[in-house]
Amino acid sequence: MIYCGIDWAEKTHDVALVDDTGQLLAKRHITDDSVGYKILLDLLAEHGDTEENPIPVAIETSRGLLVAVLRAGRRQVFAINPMAAARYRDRHAVSRKKSDPGDALVLANILRTDMHAHRPLPNDSDLARAIAVLARAQQDAVWNRQQIANQLRSLLREYYPAVLEAFAKWDNGLCRPEARELLKLAPTPLQAARLTRAQITAALKRAGRKRGIEPDTERLREAFRADWAHQPALVEEALGKQMLALLGQLTAACTAADDLAQAVEEAFPKHPDAEIILSFPGLGVQLGARVLAETGDDRTRFADARGLKAYAGASPVTRASGKKSSITRRWVKNDRLNHAGYLWAFAALTASPGAKTHYRRRRDDAGDWHAAAQHNLFNRMLGQLYHCLKNRRLFDELTAFPTTQEPVAAVA
Repeated sequence: MIYCGIDWAEKTHDVALVDDTGQLLAKRHITDDSVGYKILLDLLAEHGDTEENPIPVAIETSRGLLVAVLRAGRRQVFAINPMAAARYRDRHAVSRKKSDPGDALVLANILRTDMHAHRPLPNDSDLARAIAVLARAQQDAVWNRQQIANQLRSLLREYYPAVLEAFAKWDNGLCRPEARELLKLAPTPLQAARLTRAQITAALKRAGRKRGIEPDTERLREAFRADWAHQPALVEEALGKQMLALLGQLTAACTAADDLAQAVEEAFPKHPDAEIILSFPGLGVQLGARVLAETGDDRTRFADARGLKAYAGASPVTRASGKKSSITRRWVKNDRLNHAGYLWAFAALTASPGAKTHYRRRRDDAGDWHAAAQHNLFNRMLGQLYHCLKNRRLFDELTAFPTTQEPVAAVA
């Protein structure tokens, strides 16, 4: 057996090949371009790499063009955590020396000695990987949008509390197009107090409002003209310019989140697993796409439902030493899937009577707090999802949460 280790960098990579005895067979320094990739593939072919029996490769990343080239065909590519590679480095040298060629050799030896303990990259379909790109990008855009909205709200509290009071009754507050249109029209409290009914009405219409314009116009005008404390005129004008800069960032973030959400809605229903995932209560297109993005469609990736639950951080972990034992939550997990599970379990409480009953049972009988009960519900529904995807079955409420029949009292 031949094993390959690649120390990945931004512009160049170091490659090392070892045999099953640990002897270094070859090492190369290649560039991150098509010429370097060809040198790598030729080097692997010189040492027996074939389409039927490819040489496994260990690398410290799971993304990029180099990984895409290596994953072509049946080759197993192992993405080794850099922290794990650092621990392996200490097995070969206690002097704590480090070099890029040495790291490539360490990665190759990881496969030689412990390949069975590491999981190769899943063999997901191209459609599943494309959905993963879109779903993760949309999730990042939503987080970025919320971060900028929080920054904008913090700034408005310093000099423009009237607008926060005016937008308090709207869902999503500052992220709404009506709020952004009005802020662009009146970046300071003094300008907002001078707005006429016609100007406010026109701003709401430009933002796409069709109904309830007149009541909102009156409410906004009263809020803008109420008695509020003010910053000095020059300071207020400067804060208004700072606000407009943040508003531009928020508008771009909102547009990006909406565009990516539309792309997810177009791509996700095309996947064969979409119908099964959407049959689960609490999972819509966006949240279902996030679940598919992190679990993939390679059915051999997890040996059983327990593996999937551990990967998502839904199942607890036991720590035992001597006479002491404790059961705690998992800290090493897929954070994106765990976050999606929190939203999934919360939405399922109103979409599934069985899920709500299970949640109440955990709260009342088991004594769990809200987060623990919701975590337990996510753990159970994740196991159900694994079963349904494996057996190609839709979610069934009665099968997932069977109700217990109360014994009928005998009539005297």
